[in-house]
Amino acid sequence: MRRIFGIGETVLDIIFKDYQPIASKAGGSALNTMVSLARVDIPVNFITEIGRDKVGDNIMQFLKDNGLNTQYVCRFSEGKSAIALAYLNDNNDAEYEFFKNYPQQRLVGDIPEFTPHDIVIFGSYFGLNPAIRPRLMDYLKKAKDAGTLIIYDPNFRSHHLKNREKLIPVIEENFALADIVRGSDEDFKNIYGLDDPTAVYAQVAAHCNNLIITAGAQGVYTYSSAYHHHFKVPIIDTVSTIGAGDNFNAGIIKALLDFKIEKNEDLVLTSSDWLHIATYGIEFSTEVCMRIDNYIDTDFKSRFSSKIKQRIAANN
Repeated sequence: MRRIFGIGETVLDIIFKDYQPIASKAGGSALNTMVSLARVDIPVNFITEIGRDKVGDNIMQFLKDNGLNTQYVCRFSEGKSAIALAYLNDNNDAEYEFFKNYPQQRLVGDIPEFTPHDIVIFGSYFGLNPAIRPRLMDYLKKAKDAGTLIIYDPNFRSHHLKNREKLIPVIEENFALADIVRGSDEDFKNIYGLDDPTAVYAQVAAHCNNLIITAGAQGVYTYSSAYHHHFKVPIIDTVSTIGAGDNFNAGIIKALLDFKIEKNEDLVLTSSDWLHIATYGIEFSTEVCMRIDNYIDTDFKSRFSSKIKQRIAANN
């Protein structure tokens, strides 16, 4: 059986609209991805750190209720679980304020014995933060050495721009660890100052051959050394984009599993592989954008099969 591991920060998202709180959800990029996968009956393992406080207890119960394996969740007593305030603008995109109080020693749990059949996903500032990077690299290098398929989502937002020049070498080191890089057009605009997807791929391809750029209503761009394609996305009434990218990542992983896409020495994706990966990602992200939740609805799995057949037919 192929195992799925998500490595990332956990926060409690408190969501505001017109400066009024409208919801609170367990959040964090990897968490959102793992919960959506668990809701379509994929066994997942979550590697993170959560405080031993009421917020942490609530999040742990949520993870268990949704069927995530919490064996690799590190609980800490010195500090508090992280909180994020997410303010939705007129387009229902979120702007964040974070409140964090972590202990000095981070991510102290056991590292799994990764295999070539496993899939690991990581990203966001968690993948760049110097306070945790040495320990994170222990996990990633062990996965890389084992031949595990690695997905990286930079999720590089504008509030990190002041440190961009210092962080670009770290981002590119993450690119080199990854077999697939998936980021938004905003991410790559912030990283490289580039709008053109082909120009972005020229930068990323020096480190990783397989790139997915999600560009909101403008669609999805996929690139590898011998292939590139633009996929259209449906027009929808967006409620929240908080989990859009994270759920696209969930769609990527489900496609890798459903179509038995594995790497040998390198991950070489065919046009058919890309069609399935992009179509699954679009379906997951479209679903979550029509909800206030960070993850797909528990009923999504019952209608997924018929919807994905329609979308594959439309994109083929």
